[in-house]
Amino acid sequence: MTLIKSISGIRGTIGGEVSENLTPIDAVKFASAYGAWIKKQRNKSDYKVVVGRDARISGEMIQNLVMNTLVGMGIHVVDLGLSTTPTVEVAVPMEHADGGIILTASHNPKEWNALKLLNAKGEFLNGEEGAKILKLAESTDLLFADVDSLGNITKNDAYIDIHIDEVLALDLVNVDAIEKANFKVVVDGVNSTGGIAIPLLLERLGVEAVKLYCEPNGHFPHNPEPLKEHLTDLSQAVVKEHADFGIVVDPDVDRLAFMDENGDMFGEEYTLVACADYVLSKTPGNTVSNMSSTRALRDITEHHGGNYEASAVGEVNVVELMKKNNAVIGGEGNGGIIYPELHYGRDALVGVALFLSLLAEKKMNVSTLRASYPNYFMSKKKIALTPGLDVDAILKTMEAKYSHEKVTTIDGVKIDLSDSWVHLRKSNTEPIIRVYTEASTQENADTLADKIIEEINSVSGVK
Repeated sequence: MTLIKSISGIRGTIGGEVSENLTPIDAVKFASAYGAWIKKQRNKSDYKVVVGRDARISGEMIQNLVMNTLVGMGIHVVDLGLSTTPTVEVAVPMEHADGGIILTASHNPKEWNALKLLNAKGEFLNGEEGAKILKLAESTDLLFADVDSLGNITKNDAYIDIHIDEVLALDLVNVDAIEKANFKVVVDGVNSTGGIAIPLLLERLGVEAVKLYCEPNGHFPHNPEPLKEHLTDLSQAVVKEHADFGIVVDPDVDRLAFMDENGDMFGEEYTLVACADYVLSKTPGNTVSNMSSTRALRDITEHHGGNYEASAVGEVNVVELMKKNNAVIGGEGNGGIIYPELHYGRDALVGVALFLSLLAEKKMNVSTLRASYPNYFMSKKKIALTPGLDVDAILKTMEAKYSHEKVTTIDGVKIDLSDSWVHLRKSNTEPIIRVYTEASTQENADTLADKIIEEINSVSGVK
């Protein structure tokens, strides 16, 4: 079906033909290339890589292939087993490791899996580093270890608890206020590792957690992307349980969305807005999100006297700009919170703790909090790619068509209109063109998206 090699890692569907899907041979090939890249970073006697996975059905198979490939290259492995993406990111520097691999396809359906690759800081590789690994994957000169130099595997299942310890130790996480608030929350863990980590975090914070789909068996009960149309069960449970709000994460727990006490979406774009509002109120500074994220973060940042800038889509791009601008918080509008006080990676656990601290201190319900923020509406649509579709030519045509507007081309084509915007880009994780729009009403956002899609179809010949 599909194998995608990008800045977001090596992602594909399980089974099928070699080099066309994520088969065992492909998993070994890319793990070998990553191991060779690790060894090129520093010349030393012992190398170590941290490996963890979400609860996908294929996860154990892929993880065993990856770990034993690294062992065959003479690299020691710390096996976290079932874990989360941010937990592996936290573990890498704690283990003084040379890198890390997370086996997860994030929000993709169960037939997908992926190798997400980290450097020695526990951060995603940049484009240049990723290109080197892709080149190594096609090489026949990879060197494996002799029998006396094989690596070993050490299991460590404590890191989710350690990760939670680190979150609770943050100065801005107001544990006392959260405990006194007596919150009740419904958690949708989409039957992956969020069903382990989020309830454990809530328990430590004195929050009553009602578990929904928190069995980490990899059988996703709904589309795992945390969007409104996939979350009717959570909405009903929040109302039925008279909960203060609902929490949903994606399978590897780096995306976070909330549902208010009425069972209505808080808006995944507003996860970052709310957490930034809290952080900026305590530590004024700058923020960064990607170009497909809501303008509301800019408004909140400027309200607190800070400076907002937008990066290209992709966590590594957000992190790079955050470091450059000394941002105190940042992330992506898909519910990804990056709080540098802990680490430079999207982290739903940090997001939950900051959001709870905000609610506890403001002493207001979630719907009232949402109403206090600038109101923008987004439409997120897509166009499936076909073999004959020339995406670059389409984007060039759209850029020329809207040249009289403010157009940015660092990542696809972003067109800023006076009261709205549209962002067109080829996805890093799926064979699609993403069409994101934002406007003052949902109807206007949807109408703008449909208009752009119609224009793209007319220039591409797609019906």
